[in-house]
Amino acid sequence: MVKYEDIDFNELYKKQKELTTFKPKAKEAWDEKASSMNQRVHKSVYNEQFIQRLDLQEIESLLDVGCGVGNLSLKLAPKLKNVYSLDYSTKMLELLNENAKNNDITNIKTINKSWYDDWSDVPNADLVIASRSMEVKDMKEALIKLNDKANKKVVISYKKGGSFVSDEILDVLNKDIIKKPDYIYVVNILYSLGIKAEVNFIDSEGRNTIYKSKQKFVDSISWSLGSLNDEEIKRLEQYYDSLDLTKKQEQDYVQWALISWNKKD
Repeated sequence: MVKYEDIDFNELYKKQKELTTFKPKAKEAWDEKASSMNQRVHKSVYNEQFIQRLDLQEIESLLDVGCGVGNLSLKLAPKLKNVYSLDYSTKMLELLNENAKNNDITNIKTINKSWYDDWSDVPNADLVIASRSMEVKDMKEALIKLNDKANKKVVISYKKGGSFVSDEILDVLNKDIIKKPDYIYVVNILYSLGIKAEVNFIDSEGRNTIYKSKQKFVDSISWSLGSLNDEEIKRLEQYYDSLDLTKKQEQDYVQWALISWNKKD
């Protein structure tokens, strides 16, 4: 009989991560995406939901891993003494610094590193967050890195459902995909580390709400799935045209698992 304790969820995660259709993006791809992200991410309902779930009592410092253009760092900085914003996209960090300057925020320090760099010189912080940035090859290693940098608490978010593209759109494309590991892998890996995490769910806008033009909509699907052939692009364009104005303006949400735990020594 197989015992729960004998299951290596991190090995299962790594195998699924290798097979999934959703491949990691290079630094250059995120640099290219930074400007468009900066135009929309700061207004997302996701930001307020994430922040509302944080308990900042006795929290003075923050390490924001995979901070992007600073949608969370910028909102949390006025509430804290020190904020360290880490990302491997130099363009994302450039825009974050511009945003901070434009908002007279002076307590953010940016750090240009990836998940796979040496973090020995990365400062510890009372609270460590990794928001929508946990697309890593080795989840156990990444979780240990986050835990080691936290003085008090860690909060991460991870896409629920194993796909960045809705089943409806995949049906339109007539495309079979291999989903990425779902959030439950993360919870089980934490459990194997002796960490009992709390899990909640928050929303972010879906593509129908975010993208106001057909080309941007198609580009966003291509970003997630990789290159699309002419037939697939045609199917997406027809689908977008078939959406009436009301549906395009409706709040279309996708869910993220919010996983948090107190520092494990």
